[in-house]
Amino acid sequence: MSELAGLLANIRLLSLDLDGVLTDGGLYYTEGGDVMRKYDVKDGMGIELLMQAGVPVSVITASETPAIATRLAKLKIPHVRMGIKHKLPELQAICASLGIGLDQVMHVADDVNDLPVLRAVGLPVAVADALPVVRGVARHITERPGGRGAVRELCDLLIATRQQVSR
Repeated sequence: MSELAGLLANIRLLSLDLDGVLTDGGLYYTEGGDVMRKYDVKDGMGIELLMQAGVPVSVITASETPAIATRLAKLKIPHVRMGIKHKLPELQAICASLGIGLDQVMHVADDVNDLPVLRAVGLPVAVADALPVVRGVARHITERPGGRGAVRELCDLLIATRQQVSR
């Protein structure tokens, strides 16, 4: 079993940043001043399939808008924390509620505000277009960039690993 496969087999929670991971990091401003983000529908399907396979998902983001809440509610993500500057305590609380350790978490990020979380979890992951410092902390880097299939890639990996382990 490869090192990555061993780490994946231990994962009991997929934790995601939002901007730059579930989105491409771009912010679109309307004439009225509203901010819009673009999400990849394939990432959403990956999340749904992963949760059906028994792996819960969390999103912890510094951003907070009704549009974000709507998207995450549509995906039925059970552990959503918005407007969070210091993410590690929130992730620790989620882990406690699930009865798991941080070593059983895969956290996916792209920027420096997630470094404390990445350094604390069992499987820190950077999306392909993450900042170099984030890529340097990661134990795995996706082939796909944030907001363009990176999350689906990871969900598919987790599902495949769970299927292999259960055989």
